[in-house]
Parts: sequence; structure tokens; C-alpha cells
Amino acid sequence: MYAPERQQHILRLARESGRVDVLSLAEELQVTAETVRRDLKALDRAGLVRRVHGGAIPAGRLDFEPDLAEREATAAGEKDAIARAALAELPADGSVIIDAGTTAARLAGLLPLDCALTVVTHALPVAARLADHPGISLHLVGGRVRHRTRAAVDAWALRAYAEIHADVAFLATNGFSADGGLTTPDLAEAAVKRAAAGAARRVVLLADSGKYGQRHFARHGELSDVDLLITDAGLAPEDARDIEAAGPAVVRA
Repeated sequence: MYAPERQQHILRLARESGRVDVLSLAEELQVTAETVRRDLKALDRAGLVRRVHGGAIPAGRLDFEPDLAEREATAAGEKDAIARAALAELPADGSVIIDAGTTAARLAGLLPLDCALTVVTHALPVAARLADHPGISLHLVGGRVRHRTRAAVDAWALRAYAEIHADVAFLATNGFSADGGLTTPDLAEAAVKRAAAGAARRVVLLADSGKYGQRHFARHGELSDVDLLITDAGLAPEDARDIEAAGPAVVRA
């Protein structure tokens, strides 16, 4: 089978099933995993699929949301660097909101034992990492828990964030761009992210460079709502300049 035939076959499978993975395709097509990755790269460049960890999804699937384990494994080194850089943005003695997200959870795991902070979160993974921290006064926001993200959403969560004023909100997102704003696949999750950002004096966005240019179904803010973006060195300098023109300062960790 020639490359164009393989790519047409891959595209058809992606549209039929909503997702394809590299190893299954390699076995089915009797080619190497590297050949499949080249095919997916070519389809991605053509705008026909969007590459995700381990495979690809059709380009039109703006509602696709990988599960927590998959997101934990994606861009792990970059997320660790972003979380370390975010430590410099903690107030000396104050209150912070930590959003649901794998990078935000890494930040929670790095909080020094000698820090004294009030932390508000609607994310169960964040709360689990901070529940035994001796210096943290932890406030867990309630609501319906979404299984895919382990985050509380809906009216209870929105009411809780309407009642507080924090110093800094560490926000996460699934996609960001200068023209598309901040987006995530789920409307309920977007509403809580918007409320969390509105409950803080300063907003710090934690997002790896792989999310730049991605757009998902639900918009939860604009780059102008963000004071600082902390991302990784994979973000091109010209893209960083475009983002800064839209409002936030940019740190490439």
C-alpha cells in the first residue's frame, strides 16, 4: 500500500471511530510505528487530523477530551518545568486558587513545606496532594465531579467562587491562542474556570506549548484576562510576541 492509500485509510478510520492509535494502525497496515507517525504528521499538516498522545483524532472533533492518565503522560517534562517556574508567582503569605489540570496538580505537589497559604481548589487531584500539607489551609470547592477531569462543576462550584477574593489564580486550559482565546471541551468546566479566574486579583495561566493554537468547543476566557502565561521553551518567540500583544506577559520555562 502506497503512502497516499495508507493515509486515506487512516483518515477514514479516524472519522468512523473518532480516534486512531499508532500501534493498532501499525499492526493493521503491516508497517512500522514510525511510518504511521509520518502518515499522521502529513495528515495533521493538511489539517485533516489533529495529533494527540499516541495517535490522532479527526480535525473537526473540538469536543474530544483525553482522560486524566493520558494527559498526565503528555508533555510531562514541559509540565514539570512550568510548575517549577510557577512557584515564583506564589504570594508570600496569602490565598491562591489552583484550577483543575495536570500542570496545576504538579504545582500543588511542589509547594514547599514551609509555605503558609490558603489554597482553594475544585480539583480532587490537587486537594489530594495538599490534604496533609502542614502549612496549607485547604478549601475544597464542591459540586458535581466530572469523572474525566476529577473536577467539581455546576452551581455549587460557581457559588463558592462568587464568594471569595484570592490573590492569585493558577489557571489551566486545553487550548489557547491570540485569536481563539482560552478553550476547553466541556461547557460546565469552562464556566468554573471562568468563575475561578474572576475570583482572583491576578491570573497566571499554566499551559504547555503543545496547546498553543488548539481550539475546543467551550471558550472560558481571553488572553487579555490573563496577567502571565507560563509555558515551555517549545513556544516559538514570534508566538510569544503575539501572545504578549494580546495582553499577558510570557515566561518560557
